[in-house]
Amino acid sequence: MALAKEVKQDKIEIVTDYKHIQIREQTIVKEDDTIISKAFTNRYVLTCGKIDASDNFIDTDLSSESDEVKSLANILWTDDVKAAWKANLIANKPGA
Repeated sequence: MALAKEVKQDKIEIVTDYKHIQIREQTIVKEDDTIISKAFTNRYVLTCGKIDASDNFIDTDLSSESDEVKSLANILWTDDVKAAWKANLIANKPGA
């Protein structure tokens, strides 16, 4: 009897005008290649970046993301999208 656990990104969605990438992860437990358990264990959203205290834009670090997510981000997060997201962040920051 061999048990194996696998975590995979089972859903990747593009949401909002700012092209946020929403990722759902699923954990699968198998016994001798037969699935004995499946559960959605994590969901998170990536934005193209954030601003610092001086309103400088900082790109999101994608180094720990899958190649698929990195590829999508490189396609979707254009300079125009980043500029619009930065403007939105500045306009909506506390005290603005």
